Amino acid sequence: MPLSAVKYYQREGLLPEGIRSAPNQVEYGEQHVKRVRLIRALLEAGGLSIAATRDVIRALDTEGAPLAETFSVASYAMNTPRIAESVPSADARERVMRLARAEGWAFTDDNPGIDSAARAIDGLNAIDFDAPDEYLLAYAKAAAVAAAADVRALTALSDPDQVAELMVVGTVLGDPLFAGLRRIAQADATHDIFPVAPDGDRS
Repeated sequence: MPLSAVKYYQREGLLPEGIRSAPNQVEYGEQHVKRVRLIRALLEAGGLSIAATRDVIRALDTEGAPLAETFSVASYAMNTPRIAESVPSADARERVMRLARAEGWAFTDDNPGIDSAARAIDGLNAIDFDAPDEYLLAYAKAAAVAAAADVRALTALSDPDQVAELMVVGTVLGDPLFAGLRRIAQADATHDIFPVAPDGDRS
């Protein structure tokens, strides 16, 4: 990658300095390469801002930080507004929390996912679609399966640093992964439920 990008990451506090081996030469090791890959994953694939990425990097670099705290930082980073976002309605927030409680989920009332889901419900209401309970429950069930897969992936690792890194990156990149697969599945479901008539068949 361009040296200018490396210098930019360093100025923004995302990447540590290299080792100066000569007046005009700096050496970078494998840890720098891994960190650059992480930064690019957060910025490019995850769509985080520089500030949100800095928060995530700082959490990963905090020695001995509880995994739950690191996970919380990643969750809030994913919900850092990129544009002005509306405040969700109280009714929508309560509906989300009622659904989560009914599923037996352990969560706090300030979990950023509540507002995100509530804004989606408000958006559906704005087009006169009052999402039925079974519709929201289907999303909750799918989310629970994906969340369980995330946690199971962590148990396959023994290095605490790798666990923390996967927890953060998985949180950030899990959203576009889930959305991408959902769009593919939507195409398949549409094909099954609304089959396209053969050419010339207008009946």
